[in-house]
Amino acid sequence: MFVGRDRTALPRSFFDRPVLDVAPELLGKHLLRTTEQGPMVLRITEVEAYNGSRDPGSHAYRGRTERNASMFGPPGHAYVYFTYGMWHCLNLVCGEEGVASGLLLRGGEVLEGTEQARSNRPKARNDHELAKGPARLATALSVDRRLNGTDVCPSSTPAPLLAQDGDPVPARRIRRGPRTGVGGEGAARPWRFWIDGDPTVSPYRPHQPRKRRTR
Repeated sequence: MFVGRDRTALPRSFFDRPVLDVAPELLGKHLLRTTEQGPMVLRITEVEAYNGSRDPGSHAYRGRTERNASMFGPPGHAYVYFTYGMWHCLNLVCGEEGVASGLLLRGGEVLEGTEQARSNRPKARNDHELAKGPARLATALSVDRRLNGTDVCPSSTPAPLLAQDGDPVPARRIRRGPRTGVGGEGAARPWRFWIDGDPTVSPYRPHQPRKRRTR
């Protein structure tokens, strides 16, 4: 049986780089989630990069707020946000402290703790769907705002979230394209990265403007 706890923890220097450099290298890496029910391990298969004040698609485009403060660093921490009044999404902060950039974890394969993930995601039709999409991923791993700001490169363990080394992904299998659901000036930026052919990668959906109700 795979034991994710035996993997090497990623150093903070891995995340202390430009977000677009980190993005493709994060594919195939592991995230160890430790809960009271036991550990879960996720192999990351899909991410989206967001680059702060330079990126109209980013939560931090218009500056620092109470909600997005974790995006401003330090690197190697979690930024967890609540969306649509019902879902959480998990990001890993990159780049130098004070510059808001991070990677949204959009898809992954649950390698360990599958039973716990299934319990968290009872509507998943199969194990490939447990963490297929950012809200599903956070739900499967029991991630919510209580983990916002958590250090994923801690000096000591156990820790609720721990970024770990994984199996290298060949460059020929890494794809990139526009981000899901991002509109406006940020729509065309090819800042979504994924492992080609992996069944846990979520489907791409372009931005759909909200229609105003007419009376």
